[in-house]
Amino acid sequence: MLRGLFHMEYRDDDLRKFEIEGAAPLPAASDEGQVEHQGAKIRYAAFGAGQPVILLHGGLGHGGNWGFQVPALVDQGYRVVVIDSRGHGRSTRDERPYTYELMASDVLAVMDMLQLEKAAMVGWSDGACIALILGMEAPDRVTGVFFFGCNMDPSGTKEFQSNAVIERCFSRHRKDYAELSPTPDQFDAFVEAVSLMMKTEPNYSAAELARTQVPVAIVQSEHDEFISDQHARYLADCIDGSELIILPDVSHFAPLQRPAEFNSVLLTFLGKIRA
Repeated sequence: MLRGLFHMEYRDDDLRKFEIEGAAPLPAASDEGQVEHQGAKIRYAAFGAGQPVILLHGGLGHGGNWGFQVPALVDQGYRVVVIDSRGHGRSTRDERPYTYELMASDVLAVMDMLQLEKAAMVGWSDGACIALILGMEAPDRVTGVFFFGCNMDPSGTKEFQSNAVIERCFSRHRKDYAELSPTPDQFDAFVEAVSLMMKTEPNYSAAELARTQVPVAIVQSEHDEFISDQHARYLADCIDGSELIILPDVSHFAPLQRPAEFNSVLLTFLGKIRA
């Protein structure tokens, strides 16, 4: 019943609860571990049984940020895999620069470890970029892409303006990094390295996006702090057959702010591509 209340009534529009408590705790995993790949140890956890869905978190976050989504997906008969991107959460990294393509290859390594032939990719912010790269470059491994709140070239971002919601999210990320990371005292260097990637990548052309052959939902929040509405429409125009979904009254942090609404849209998309 408590979990149901989270899904039906929980709201945290200003992220005050998230700053203090984090997302809802993940349930007990059916499988968890790490994959050694390209100089990093990539942490993953799997939940439930059924068709696979991989959840890819945003920059500076970790897989536990999906705490409101995992139970909803498991309840609907999906096998859910959350991954800590390299250098994030409990995953390690080497000295090479972050790239979205490198992190996409880490996802394939986890899939190979779990013997997942194909999976739906659900990405949030940086995770959305990773998900769409996989949809473009490894379509034989991807059943569909739920692309939430990201750009695919530098023109898609707004000029950064901090606000209280962003600061609360950043505060939570700092706390989580100190608690989870194998290098807990290197948060500032971590932020600098991820920020460099965000400033210089991704750089996909309209022609490259147009080659995407898997089902794609481009999901944009009405009040996204980082990504322009025009860019979301551009992506939907570039990717043939994709759908554009606007989430009302929420921002870049919709999965935390209003989980029920976000989960409803997500489950509808997954239902459309379910075999």
